[in-house]
Order: sequence, then structure tokens, then C-alpha cells
Amino acid sequence: AIGRGTKGFRMVGHLPEPQHDAPRREPIFNLPPAILVLGVLMTLIHCARVFLLTNEQDVDVLLLFAFIPVRYAADAAQYALPGGMAADIWTFVSYAFLHGDFVHLAVNLFWFAAFGSAVAWRFGTLRFLVFSAVAAIGGAIAHLISNPDTFIPVIGASGAISGQMAAAARFVFFHHPRGPFSISKEHWRYPAPPLTVALRDSRVFIFLAVWFGLNLFVGIGAPPIAGAEGEIAWQAHIGGFLVGLLTFSAFDPVKRDGRSARV
Repeated sequence: AIGRGTKGFRMVGHLPEPQHDAPRREPIFNLPPAILVLGVLMTLIHCARVFLLTNEQDVDVLLLFAFIPVRYAADAAQYALPGGMAADIWTFVSYAFLHGDFVHLAVNLFWFAAFGSAVAWRFGTLRFLVFSAVAAIGGAIAHLISNPDTFIPVIGASGAISGQMAAAARFVFFHHPRGPFSISKEHWRYPAPPLTVALRDSRVFIFLAVWFGLNLFVGIGAPPIAGAEGEIAWQAHIGGFLVGLLTFSAFDPVKRDGRSARV
């Protein structure tokens, strides 16, 4: 018997048999491993602080791992902050793993899953982790510049998440046949337009305008979100966002000719 090799048929014996591909069903929750692991880690850290540590021990954790601008002041020695030069370095990132309360944690985890997932699928685990650390550093630097002499600890993943939001804005609004928030892994791996082109897109412009507007509104004295304690470090949000927006191309493995490099 002769098989024509027609696409959509599979040869069995001597007769062509129609081949029907089973419809793909995407899971409701399709989070990248990096998002799951970091989300669980941040949750465990906060639970340990709340349920296992005394108030004095928790203060020691904050002094050692929160970002405290006076560490870098000329008279920093008088504060005798623990950790020395090593803490001066690691607190630019470690502050992102600490949260003020469960509301603060829950809000950050929500946005982390919503925007970080698309970036993590696109970048791959290693690039995503480095990118997020760079965004967190950018947020800390922005807060340090605007509050150089304060002893108030800065905690929370918002600086890194703001960078992820900015990175997502560089590509999620383009080429989305099933909507800008599809959960398909492969959906996110298409070439992104240059920043100058993206900024001319009305959807990106509106997203940026709303995002900056909300942060400036918070910065000029709006009350914090319901249930949250402490001030909102909005300067860190803006610093992380700008870093994410401007460094996206340096981390993006998907080239504009359609090729991709996976890490």
C-alpha cells in the first residue's frame, strides 16, 4: 500500500489513519519554579519571624538584613549596626525577603505572581534571579539617595517586583492572541520592540502613567493600603521600576530576529 504522507495522518499497517491531537489543557496555576520557590521562601521567612522569634530577635533580624540608609552615612559607626561590611553589601538585596505584616506579604506575592511569572518564563531562572536582584538594588539605591540619613529599615520585595512590572510592560502588550495575561509558557517568548517603540504604544504609555501616578500619589501623603503598617518606600518602587525598564534589553534572551538563548 502507498501512504501519501499527508499532514495529519499516521501510517498504521497499510492504511492511513486520521491523527487527532488531544486538546491541550493549561493548568489554572502555571507558575514558574522561581516564582514558587521565592514565594514559599518569603512566606516561610515571615512566618518564622512572626511565630518563632521574640520581638528582640526580630529586631536583630531587621538590623542585620533590612536596608537601613544610615549604614552608609559618614557617622554610621555611632549606630553600631551588626554585620559590618558584608551586611553593607547584602542588605541591598536581603531586604526584599522581609515584610512588615501578612497584608504586606500577600500584596507583594500577588503582584509577584502576576508580573514576575511572565518575566521568569521569558528570562529563564538564572536571568530572572539576577534581574530581580538588580531591580532590588536599584530600589535600595533610589531610597538611599532620597533618604540618606534615616534609620528607618526598608523591607519588602516591592522594589524587585516594580522592576518585574517594568520588564513585563516591555513585551506583554504585544503579540498576544489570547490576551496580555496568558499563562502559556511559550506565549511569552516573542521578540520585544525597542524601548522607544514600546513607549509610543498607548497601552504601555497608559500603564506607565498610571503606575507612576499611583506611586507619586502615595509619595505626597496618601494613606497606606488597608491593614498595612508603616510608611511605603515609594522611592524604592520607582528606582526598581526604572532599573527594570532600562535594563530589560540587557537581560532579555529573545532576540529581535526571533531567535532565543535559554539560560
